[in-house]
Amino acid sequence: MKNAIVAVQMLIRLTGLIQLILGVFFWMGIAANLVQVHTAVGGLFVLLLWIMAILAIRSGTNKGLAISMIVWGAVVLGLGMTQVDLLPGSSHWVIEALHLLVGVAAIGQAEALGARLKRAGAAKKPA
Repeated sequence: MKNAIVAVQMLIRLTGLIQLILGVFFWMGIAANLVQVHTAVGGLFVLLLWIMAILAIRSGTNKGLAISMIVWGAVVLGLGMTQVDLLPGSSHWVIEALHLLVGVAAIGQAEALGARLKRAGAAKKPA
């Protein structure tokens, strides 16, 4: 299971980085044609969050954080899929900033849960 955790965590990092880079491009007004890529990678990112949470639940490691990550993943997905329609006009930047913060918080949650999973795995190894 340790290999799966490491692989999922690395993929979360990679997809999160891609999302941040694309987001910066969008804020700069370039790469508007990559919105569908951003949406697809975002869906994969959320799926990876849920897989990590399931791995944590199955291992018995911090079920509370794992469940909160499942819920937070749904928030990320919901906000990402509806943000175009939220607060249109000159104030839409507030939604964009919120979307960024929610995504970065998801990356942080994944890092925290991944670290706990790794520590729990290390604690189970014989000395």
